Amino acid sequence: MADNVLLRVEEMYRADAAAVAGGVASLDLMEAAGTAIAGEIRKRWQPRPVVILAGPGNNGGDGFVVARLLSDDGWPVRVALLGKAENLKGDAAVNAERWQGGVESLEPGILDDRPLAVDALFGAGLTRPLEGPALEIVQALNLRKLDCVAVDIPSGVHGDSGEILAAAPQAVVTVTFFRPKPGHFLMPGRELTGGLVVADIGIPDGVLKDIKPRTYVNGPDLWLQGFPWPDAAGHKYSRGHAVVCGGPEMTGAARLAALSARRLGAGLVTIATPPEAFAVYAVEEPGTLIKAVEDVAAFRDLLDDPRKNAVLIGPGAGLTEATAQMVLAALDAGKAVVIDADGLSVFADAPKTLIESITGPCLLTPHEGEFKRLFSVDGDKPTRARAAAKLTGAVVLLKGADTVIADPEGRAVINASGTPDLATAGSGDVLAGMALGLIAQGMDPFDAGAAATWLHGALAEDIGPGLIAEDLPAKLPGILRQLRSTADTNTKDQ
Repeated sequence: MADNVLLRVEEMYRADAAAVAGGVASLDLMEAAGTAIAGEIRKRWQPRPVVILAGPGNNGGDGFVVARLLSDDGWPVRVALLGKAENLKGDAAVNAERWQGGVESLEPGILDDRPLAVDALFGAGLTRPLEGPALEIVQALNLRKLDCVAVDIPSGVHGDSGEILAAAPQAVVTVTFFRPKPGHFLMPGRELTGGLVVADIGIPDGVLKDIKPRTYVNGPDLWLQGFPWPDAAGHKYSRGHAVVCGGPEMTGAARLAALSARRLGAGLVTIATPPEAFAVYAVEEPGTLIKAVEDVAAFRDLLDDPRKNAVLIGPGAGLTEATAQMVLAALDAGKAVVIDADGLSVFADAPKTLIESITGPCLLTPHEGEFKRLFSVDGDKPTRARAAAKLTGAVVLLKGADTVIADPEGRAVINASGTPDLATAGSGDVLAGMALGLIAQGMDPFDAGAAATWLHGALAEDIGPGLIAEDLPAKLPGILRQLRSTADTNTKDQ
């Protein structure tokens, strides 16, 4: 799990300080950082003119190390500094003195005839918008579309939120140290990061024990050990019986969700439908059970069956009082509940009713619009998801290109799999159904949400352009085979 850790800016400062307190010289850390950056540059390009854009702090110090190392290898190097060399302090001042070349002013002309730029202006800790010469040079970099290598994070990207502070360069590659930051994976910073390289600069992994990070990048290492693979002694009843609440008109949403739950292993899936839509649902996938449910009382009777252990409400349900009552009935039935789409939006005028009714295992899967209708919280995406999870007692899966899954205890996972092709009708219904299928098999809502989101993204990467929602469940067996192979390999290696 340590390989999935993301460190917030304050946590990275603590990691640096702990390494130094443990006997690692800070000057050695800077030398290792510069060596890693220079190595990455040599890997990608033949010697070519390069300009180092150095800031007034430790990022600038890293830049001076890069300048020295590349120059020693025969690269034509120029260095432009934001501020004056005599104002540099600590390790940055030491490495500026070690640099034997000239130091020029930071202005756009320095980019002339330099096809490669190293952005060593500011690191992940920047909290104010770029201005003055720094803003001008970043804008010029982007205008000229020069190859850019970012040190730690593209200058102007907030390390915790991914927010762009006035401007930031588009990097070809970003070299960061020890562990990535949330801003590398949160939009829009993720788009500017380019390829991400995490360099080992000598900070021992043991410092994480005291830091106790609570933010991770999503991946199988987080949840694969508890993934509900079929058991040789198992049967369909032991793999859970999920219920999808189907709406009377937008029937495709519930059908996609039900099929996805089955593809991910739920032993049985029943769609509960208004009687007037029964024929529409019954004509589709023969392996999905269909039950006509006249009203909320009949829905409660359906959920009285103890074998039915997980419920999804929302996809295509409609913004009606009946939908609201179905949600409340499911929450009252003692089942694990996934609430999506209309099941959330129907409480826009009464969020407190929904929040106070959540007493058991529950996964909420809002997109940004649905989230804002229910929660008045500010901050970056993980902060908002955490706040909503704490308020509701549910796991919150806040969807988007940078989906965040958070639990009431403060854990948060940022997802990085997927492609823009997922922006298509029905994609969210598939995701909700996938999470439902995992929860029905006993996976807890946090791990189920993380696993379903990662798989959803992996499917999009596998399918590529032209993706429609129906493709996603159809392609699941192939992705699951790959995942099973990974699990088997991990087991053998233990």
